[in-house]
Amino acid sequence: MDYKYKTKGTCAREISFELEDGIVKNVSFFGGCNGNLKGIAALIEGRKAEEIIPLIKGTKCGFKSTSCPDQLALALQEALNEQQ
Repeated sequence: MDYKYKTKGTCAREISFELEDGIVKNVSFFGGCNGNLKGIAALIEGRKAEEIIPLIKGTKCGFKSTSCPDQLALALQEALNEQQ
């Protein structure tokens, strides 16, 4: 299933991804640090959302209370909750 998540408090404005049987696919960030976000997307491609969430949840960017990886964790959790 395709998901779009509007981020809050980050340079990236939106995250889109697919979640099939709990597996994360086709992650794209819109805005933000292009190279870093492409790297994050490549690292999580094909992995289970439940495995990824605890690894990136709570990550902060500088003095911000969140980050693009933290927002991705929130998006994945929201998608998992919708599927249940």
